[in-house]
Amino acid sequence: MDRATEIADFLRSRRAGITPDQAGLPFDGRVRRVPGLRRDEVARLAGVSSEYYTRLEQGRAGNPSPEVVAAVADALRLDDTEREHLTDLLTPGAATASSAAQRRAPNRNRVQKVRPGLYLMLEALEQVPAFVMGRRTDILAANRLARVVITDFDAIPAPRRNLARFMLLDPQARERVGEWDRIAAETVAMLRFEAGRYPHDRQLADLIGELTVHCLEFTRWWGDHRVLRRTHGAKSYRHPVVGELQFSYESFQVPGDAEQMLCVYTVEPGSDSAHALQMLASWSAPEAVGGPGVR
Repeated sequence: MDRATEIADFLRSRRAGITPDQAGLPFDGRVRRVPGLRRDEVARLAGVSSEYYTRLEQGRAGNPSPEVVAAVADALRLDDTEREHLTDLLTPGAATASSAAQRRAPNRNRVQKVRPGLYLMLEALEQVPAFVMGRRTDILAANRLARVVITDFDAIPAPRRNLARFMLLDPQARERVGEWDRIAAETVAMLRFEAGRYPHDRQLADLIGELTVHCLEFTRWWGDHRVLRRTHGAKSYRHPVVGELQFSYESFQVPGDAEQMLCVYTVEPGSDSAHALQMLASWSAPEAVGGPGVR
C-alpha cells in the first residue's frame, strides 16, 4: 500500500464530504469546481498554512505533530475511528516509537492462537452464536451455533477461515446475511482500517487482492475510504431451517491480546428470534446430528 496515495485519497474523500456551510465558512464568491472543502479552507480551519496542508495531503510533510493531526481531524470532523486511521497514515510507527513499545509490538507473521480458556468460554456460550476474530478478520474459533447460523468455519481450511472472505466471496453469505450490501461494505471498512494500521502486512495485501479480483462490489467500497472498528450493532440472518433471526452483537477485545476480538450475538428474550434460536440449538445438538462429540 502506497502511503502517500492513501493519505491523499483519504483526506480528499473526507474534505469532499463537507460543505463550507457545514464547516461554518462564509461564501467567498468563488466558483467551486470540486465538491466539499478546498485545501486552503481545510488549512485555515486547521490553523496551518495552505502550503503545509498541501504537502501533508501529498504525503510530503514528514511526521506531523499530534497537535497538527488533531487539528486536521477537527477541521474535517472525523469520528474516533477516522481520527485513529488518519494518525496511522500520517505517523506510521508512532505506536512503536519507544523500545518498550517495540517489545510489545506484535509479530505480524506469527500464527494467532486462541487460549484454552477462550475455547471453554465459547462452548459455555452454547445458547448464542459466538466466535473469536483475529487479524484481517480471520476467524480463529467459533462455537456450534456460530457455525450453524453463519457458516461452518470448521469445514473451511484453517488458512482461509476469514469473515471478509466469507462475506464477500461465498454465495451463501448473500443468501443468509440480511442487508448484505450494508454488512459487506462495513466489512470492507474494517479491512481498510486495518490496512492503514499495518500497511506492510503481506497476508492482508493478498486478501485485499483476492477480494478485488473476485468481488465486483469490493473496488467501489474500498474506494470510499470508509473505516470502521466493529464494536456493537445489529445483524439479521436467514437460516434455511428456522427462517429469520434478529441479533444484537457485542465485540470485546480479548485481555492479553489486542489483536483478538470475542464477538457474541444475542437475541431479545421471548422474541421470535429467541424461540427460533432455541429450536436451532436443539436441531443442531450433537445428539440430534449423530451422537455426542459430532459437530
